[in-house]
Amino acid sequence: MSSSAAGTSSKARAASSQPSETSSKRKRGVFQKELQHMMYGFGDDPNPLPESVTLMEDIVVEYVTELVHKAQDIGSQRWKLSVEDFLYLIRKDLPKLNRCTELLSMNEELKQARKVFESDEEKLRKVFEVDEPVEG
Repeated sequence: MSSSAAGTSSKARAASSQPSETSSKRKRGVFQKELQHMMYGFGDDPNPLPESVTLMEDIVVEYVTELVHKAQDIGSQRWKLSVEDFLYLIRKDLPKLNRCTELLSMNEELKQARKVFESDEEKLRKVFEVDEPVEG
């Protein structure tokens, strides 16, 4: 192994052991409760160690931050960030892609249901306003 290759790998290891820029700048503990519940749902203890939750939070925030930066790079060509940019980035990870597609579909269905519900509610309100006698 050459000395330059060894130097590079030791630098990479040293950099990976240090907290990233984003983790030192951000507010910690924002996702603690949600991550505790998710960890329990995936088989961890109902009350995981705070260090474990903090580590998971660091990993998740770093992953999401990197994903957003990559999506921004893709979207910068159009000067716009879109859902398709994220779907493009996860296209090779079929479980994630399928789950995202499913969630986007459900979100659209919920939007349509809310729209129908609001319009029906508005129609009912108008009907009851007409039927109520005005006291005077």
